Amino acid sequence: MRTIEKAIPALVLVCLLTACRSTPQEATTEQEPPAVAVTMWSERTELFMEYPPLVAGADAAFHIHLTDLSNFQPLREGRVVVRFEGDAIERFEVDGPSTPGIFNVSLKVPAARRYQVAVEVHSTNLKDELRVGAVTVYPDQQSALASITTEEEGATSFLKEQQWTLDFATMKVESRARRQVVSVPATIEPRVGGSADVRAPTAGRLATGGGRAIGSTVNRGAALAELIVRNERLGETPVLKLELAQAEAALRLAQGDLARIERLVDAGAVPQRRVAEARAAHETAAARVRIAEEQLRHLELSRTGQGTGEAGERVVVRAPITGVVAESSVASGATVEEAQLLYRIVALDSVHVVGAVPEQHLARIERATSAEIDVPGVPTPLKTTRLVSVGRVVDPQKRSVPITFELVKPPPAVAVGQGVTLRLITGPRGAEVAVPANAVVDDGGQPIVFVQTGGESFERRPVRVGGPREGGFVQVEGVEPGERIVTRGAYLVRLAALSPQTPGHGHVH
Repeated sequence: MRTIEKAIPALVLVCLLTACRSTPQEATTEQEPPAVAVTMWSERTELFMEYPPLVAGADAAFHIHLTDLSNFQPLREGRVVVRFEGDAIERFEVDGPSTPGIFNVSLKVPAARRYQVAVEVHSTNLKDELRVGAVTVYPDQQSALASITTEEEGATSFLKEQQWTLDFATMKVESRARRQVVSVPATIEPRVGGSADVRAPTAGRLATGGGRAIGSTVNRGAALAELIVRNERLGETPVLKLELAQAEAALRLAQGDLARIERLVDAGAVPQRRVAEARAAHETAAARVRIAEEQLRHLELSRTGQGTGEAGERVVVRAPITGVVAESSVASGATVEEAQLLYRIVALDSVHVVGAVPEQHLARIERATSAEIDVPGVPTPLKTTRLVSVGRVVDPQKRSVPITFELVKPPPAVAVGQGVTLRLITGPRGAEVAVPANAVVDDGGQPIVFVQTGGESFERRPVRVGGPREGGFVQVEGVEPGERIVTRGAYLVRLAALSPQTPGHGHVH
């Protein structure tokens, strides 16, 4: 059963790679004349057009395949116009595709002569005009057939229906200004001021509940933990009770004195000043009672780890910066000492990439103006924001100096403490042909690319890869600027090239 399950994906891929191909048994008894194929690209559109040899006065159908180069998907709606420009302009159009991406324009071929032909595209998201160039209309079928050239041998066919269905893309090869690169090992570290140790402000016991897990995000000022302040008079309960009793007795005496003096003042026996003094003595005695009661309650709080949360009983520990919790030693109900580490928080709004530059490259890094980092698991190098500093003291053990770049808003794949490769860009090295690294396919130990020679035809081209990767591109020799290569799906084109089945043009137009 497992063998069958493993075979299913392979069968599906084979079916996709052989889609729209005809077999010799499917050939009709009446062989159609070979079609004229035209492929061209604008900045936004790929045009692949097939039409029969043009004979004046005959009926003809132009099968126009349109690909949106922004996503390499077929154009699914819109109006397409084929324009013949001669002594007059004749327009032939169709409103909408017969199938996604394929527009069939039927026309009566105009008089025999050379025309300039253009294809207009009018859709909601794409408006374009592609100048096909000179097209000849012949006076008879024999002359038209004689003008047809045969397709080049050895080309790999990969039909539009396959390209649109699979993950596929192409690009025009250009000369890119290459730069000298020095690759060095590096480590992701917190930026200056981007790491904070949160310590207990006083001795006490951590309140039950709350706390932050390692890896959780916290904002500056957010509560991290509540600390029940330790009462230094633990074990002095009898003394505190005696102090409370003394304070309560003093309060009762003060209350009596206040009442007696108020009566004397009313009788005119003592001056009014004595009432104010008695009231002040009464308020002082009442405050001592409250303090004694608070000390007893706080003593019980320290013993049990519970409390009301009133000021003086609990201290709220807050985050000094915004970041993620890197370390935590908080356990509910645990006793902590003053200055004991509770949390370590690391800011991730920006980090530092610290590389170790071998001493033999010191002269070159003086010209380093920018850098990229290669992160394991991330296909595209990340560009650093700015150069922070260059060390001037050689590490006696590593024989290297540190160089630090800033990386703002690192993606989740970048973690503090992670080992990466820092690529220092030190200067220009001239223009060279470079292609995306994933455009190069290993074909039996030989690096190759697939050059698109037509809308559905591709040439296997061996290349020589050289130079370090930069921005996901590699230097190659074997292709020329202006040629178009497959950048996504090159391996699928290779599978199509290995297929023993002879491709044909089996489109459903």
